[in-house]
Amino acid sequence: MDWDAVVLSLRLAAATTVVLLLTGIPLAAWLAYSRRRWTVVVEAVVALPLVLPPTVLGFYLLVALGNRSPIGRWWIELTGSPLVFTFNGLLIASVLHSLPFAVQPLMASFAGVDRRLLEASTVLGRTWPATIVKVVLPLSRAGLVTAVVLTFAHTIGEFGVVLMVGGNIPGQTRTVAISIYDSVQAFDHATAARTSFVLLLFSLVVLVATYTINRRGRPAWPRP
Repeated sequence: MDWDAVVLSLRLAAATTVVLLLTGIPLAAWLAYSRRRWTVVVEAVVALPLVLPPTVLGFYLLVALGNRSPIGRWWIELTGSPLVFTFNGLLIASVLHSLPFAVQPLMASFAGVDRRLLEASTVLGRTWPATIVKVVLPLSRAGLVTAVVLTFAHTIGEFGVVLMVGGNIPGQTRTVAISIYDSVQAFDHATAARTSFVLLLFSLVVLVATYTINRRGRPAWPRP
């Protein structure tokens, strides 16, 4: 097992989840409650990583964040280091690639909240952000947990985008998915099998936990 790659993947998944919670909650609330016509365009852009090949998204991010791009040059002037082939570049790529896995469960949960409760909160004098925090989020706990679990799990298994933007630098940008690819390329099938089994087990546990949470009070293992 390449434990450096495992630790880096866990670190990247945790950071991506935190960033997407902070940005995904207001975005999902706006998508769920806004009545503007072009909301559907924003919703389609958010869902784009679900259908876009990861290498295509990775290519555009590589161009957008590269050292010759305006963003890349600005980052170098600000920090003295490039964005691509670094952890910060990986984080930006992971946030964009995992965006629908955070926003869509939140948006579905927010849309299911009774509008009368939102109107009552507004009548009582709460601001819209306070209504989201005090009313919407407590009633959307299942969607919130699902967003966290799916975002974390999806980031752990990323390959195409991570390889395009981060490359394969041991200890810096080589994640567990790339480590498996390296093991196969080196004909070290035993190591690849062990690491793949751990990821398979992890994914299964994540899905069981997600479906259990979404049962909302019903028994996870009902008696026949």
